Amino acid sequence: MADNIRPQTEKQAQTLTQQEAESLRDLLPLYAVIIHNDDVNPMDFVVQALLKSVPELSQEDAIGIMIEAHNEGRAVVTVCPLEPAELYCDRIRSFTLGCNIEKA
Repeated sequence: MADNIRPQTEKQAQTLTQQEAESLRDLLPLYAVIIHNDDVNPMDFVVQALLKSVPELSQEDAIGIMIEAHNEGRAVVTVCPLEPAELYCDRIRSFTLGCNIEKA
């Protein structure tokens, strides 16, 4: 029977992956973790807090997020399912920084 199964083409495999991603988004809706401008702490403190709170961020990403929050008043740190978003937000708040979660 295994001989009758033809291998998927690369495009079919990508389509399947896109369908799976859409299905996952339905099951696990995405949320944006938002950091707010901080006029109290130094900029390097905010960057270090971001790096410690969200391990997936690079230093360049953290600097960019900090600068955007400084200039615009807020910035998206990451977009992910609710449970990790809550974790990241709590970690950021533990550094006394303003943070909230919004549905993406």
